Amino acid sequence: MSAYQAPLKDIRFTLSQICDLEKLLTLPDFADCDGDTINAVLEEAGRLAAGVLAPLNRQGDVQGATLANGVVTTPDGFRDAYAAFRDGGWNGIQFDPLYGGMGLPLVIGNACAELWNSANMGFALCAMLTQGAIDAVSTHGSDELKETYLEKLVSGHWTGTMNLTEPQAGSDVGALRSRAEPAGDGTWRIKGQKIFITYGEHDFAENIIHLVLARTPGSPEGTRGISLFVVPKFLVNPDGSLGQRNDLRCINLEEKLGIHASPTAVMSFGDNEGAVGYLLGDENKGMRCMFTMMNAARLGVGVEGLAIAEAAYQHAVAYALERRQGKAIGATDSGPAAIVEHADVRRMLMTMKAQIDAMRALCYVNGQALDLSRHHGDEAQRAWFGQLAELLTPLSKAWCTDLGCEIASLGVQIHGGMGFIEETGAAQFYRDARIAPIYEGTNGIQALDLVMRKLGLQGGEVVRRYLGEMRSLDAALAGGGETFAKTRANLGAALDSLEAATRWLAEAAVADPNAAAAGATPYLRMFGLTVGGYLIAKGGLAAAAQAGEADADTPFLATRVATACFYGEQLLPQAPALLPSITAGSGPLYAIAPEQLVS
Repeated sequence: MSAYQAPLKDIRFTLSQICDLEKLLTLPDFADCDGDTINAVLEEAGRLAAGVLAPLNRQGDVQGATLANGVVTTPDGFRDAYAAFRDGGWNGIQFDPLYGGMGLPLVIGNACAELWNSANMGFALCAMLTQGAIDAVSTHGSDELKETYLEKLVSGHWTGTMNLTEPQAGSDVGALRSRAEPAGDGTWRIKGQKIFITYGEHDFAENIIHLVLARTPGSPEGTRGISLFVVPKFLVNPDGSLGQRNDLRCINLEEKLGIHASPTAVMSFGDNEGAVGYLLGDENKGMRCMFTMMNAARLGVGVEGLAIAEAAYQHAVAYALERRQGKAIGATDSGPAAIVEHADVRRMLMTMKAQIDAMRALCYVNGQALDLSRHHGDEAQRAWFGQLAELLTPLSKAWCTDLGCEIASLGVQIHGGMGFIEETGAAQFYRDARIAPIYEGTNGIQALDLVMRKLGLQGGEVVRRYLGEMRSLDAALAGGGETFAKTRANLGAALDSLEAATRWLAEAAVADPNAAAAGATPYLRMFGLTVGGYLIAKGGLAAAAQAGEADADTPFLATRVATACFYGEQLLPQAPALLPSITAGSGPLYAIAPEQLVS
């Protein structure tokens, strides 16, 4: 297997030239951050990823997490790796220094998360869930809950989970049956079973803080009657020390397609007197609290798609440079050529590389929008960036995780028959990637969210404004001359189609909601392709402008320009082609009866 290398040049370029990190760091809340600090953080995060986490990735896949007598053991080396992660303060990158965090922008946390997920997704999942729990407690918790839990969660000495799904409910959270009964002392007693709980039990930390959705007595049906509770594995004494074991346990670990190192637990709450829980936020407002955690997690899952794609790409490039097979067209050397010289292999590698650059730009711009929504000094700007983040989040989550699977599949293809053999390592990326389109609301749910909710934000003004922002790049592309001429034309055509699709869906959502639902997934794909084209073109223009500077990294900048042009010329034309699928209505989906679907 090839060794993972942190793609710091590309990360820094995306942060500086597409996200305008320098401007973000001028905000008062980031007064203690500067470029040197960010570079140092990224360097160290890269070292942890490449030197500690990546060497354990294969071991984690082969050995997996195990359960015996209620105790979960993670693969060899993982517990020590987590200790290094925790002791380095990495869990608290973007969190409040009041609770021990570094206070850096979320977009830097996203960049570090990319490195860790590329190196070892099975390991990195634990931190993502913990960070989501921190967001939920920080936003909705009482002063007492914050004082009890935040410092330990931020430091990583305790970890967090999200307990939504139940066997009978799946993605329909409103169908959950877990119950919470008031105990009369301000606490609640939780009873029920949850499935698919990532790191629901493990040996990394001394306490695990479960955030659990449950119904209280007399609560309304559906999602309106759900509350959220903090349910610790060990109760916490008034002095902060750990008390007795709570009434909860892991009763099984799922056997999964991939991410074998990550324990995916079936959790049972309240087999005896009931697990002690503490209400987070208001009663029957649990979904509002949980969405704070889920929205952060959805962007985090998008970063996972990016990360797996980067890892699969690096692995495929290394193989393509080394593997010699066949004679390349036009080659003058005798003997077989490295397969990187063959046109179709080059097509696959360029497709992977260009898509990864676009995915990284989208995820980081999404994180930057969240930073600005929280820290910008102008209220109107905070509101705008919050709305932009709402619009971009389903794109980051769904488009990037779909592409993560496709890119990992291309990685297998480049390896040929050896890609289907586990010992090369290409198959693991493919298997690990497959969960991401399902996590945190399947990608079909993300598409429905985009069409049914996000297109209507501020009466459609949020989408119109962002389309206008993308249109504004046209003049700069025109100034780029022949280099960007085809990209300019294709971006214009993609935006025309996106505007037409948006208008059609906005009308259909009112007149025929099922027709809008039928077009939602191809629409999200079109939107992702177009935003990716806009952002990568923006980066390509910046690279071209820098190329003439005295200290320019000419080969790197030339690569960025060429990759942006490849995307604009080879991939962006796919966006307008989706318009007929988007506007076809629901008829083609329901043309035959359900029983006729059976062969």
